[in-house]
Amino acid sequence: MSTSHVIIGDGIAGASAAETIREADPDASVTVLTDEGEALYNRILIKEFAKGKLPEAPISIHEPEWYEERDIDLQLNTHVTDIDPDGHEIHTHKGDTYEYDKLLVATGGTPAQVPVENSDADGVHHFWTFQDARGIREHAAEADQGIIVGAGLLGIDLAAVCAAQGIDAKYLMRGNRWWRYALSEEGAEIIHEALKENGVEPVFESGVDHFEVDDDGHVTGAVDPDGNHYDGEWAGVAIGLDFNTEFLNGAGLELDDGVVVDEYMQTNVEDIYAAGDLTQFYDTILDSQAQNGAWGSAKEQGSVAGTNMVEDAEAEEFRWVSSYSITHFDFPFLSFGHPTRGDDEAERKYSDSEWRRLAFEDGQLVGGVLIGDLSQQSAFKQLIREERKVADKKELLLEKEVDLEEVKAQTPAPAE
Repeated sequence: MSTSHVIIGDGIAGASAAETIREADPDASVTVLTDEGEALYNRILIKEFAKGKLPEAPISIHEPEWYEERDIDLQLNTHVTDIDPDGHEIHTHKGDTYEYDKLLVATGGTPAQVPVENSDADGVHHFWTFQDARGIREHAAEADQGIIVGAGLLGIDLAAVCAAQGIDAKYLMRGNRWWRYALSEEGAEIIHEALKENGVEPVFESGVDHFEVDDDGHVTGAVDPDGNHYDGEWAGVAIGLDFNTEFLNGAGLELDDGVVVDEYMQTNVEDIYAAGDLTQFYDTILDSQAQNGAWGSAKEQGSVAGTNMVEDAEAEEFRWVSSYSITHFDFPFLSFGHPTRGDDEAERKYSDSEWRRLAFEDGQLVGGVLIGDLSQQSAFKQLIREERKVADKKELLLEKEVDLEEVKAQTPAPAE
């Protein structure tokens, strides 16, 4: 009798797991359930689509035929309502029941709605799915003025949409800089200047108290907590994700701003795994729980989970140094590892568009941000993977060209 694998979610984590399982066990039953109406697409490229830079065609990764060719049962527009771990069953909104031997939860999240009046008005956009991108692109092409809320990595994508579509936008930020948890004022200023050059004006120590709408319920502007008014018939909000875990209530899984898993992507409930954005995974490099929503990280988690779901497979650990790049400006931008963590840091500005910041925790390099010059990223990722105590070698690490062998010679790797 073949093993039955059910995967909830067809993002890169779920699809990667399905492919891994099929390759490892040609006889297994593999079912993928997703509440979206289309198969896997590239969440990285949808931002370029929303900017008007790409047509739809290159963005799809898997057509339905891909699943058919691999004997993977893909069920679109299917919302899971609850699971029964004791009976190894999944129930859907259609009244269907799916039995499983192994289950993977890879449902990701839903953009959080800013808790203010009229946040659900027509013309207020969130950016996560391909369908979101279609609405953003269509409306942005018709708008003259815009408002952006959310000073993080998704918010900068919305700012880039405004720049590409010729929208005169105000970018409302609660703090004194963009992505203040990972950038100093000096580093963030490079981003601020680039935004201004592209017609997006940062407004600091601001935010949104409420949106204003016309008689038809369409957004016309926003008012910040100080009462300042900003006109805009287009608004983009990116303040984080609410993880899609409601259907897990009562199933006994440990939840902590997501689903808690070990280094094998196994939850605390037997035969249930999780992968992707919603995981609080055990990071073997940090020796602590961590969370990371980068595309590469989610793909690797799905592959690791898929491997470990196959019976008799050798257990595989998730051990990964992620990266996230932004390509909206004339200079490159990349964050790696966990740049918002740490108890120590080092940074240096090399030119008006070149800057580096490194984050350390308990002496180890755990993450960083590179602006303008990404050539040293592989060296930094290697030091993270090797868990070397390098916090006292800041001057070496801030050299424009890092002498990795010298750094390693002065900082022995921890004993196995």
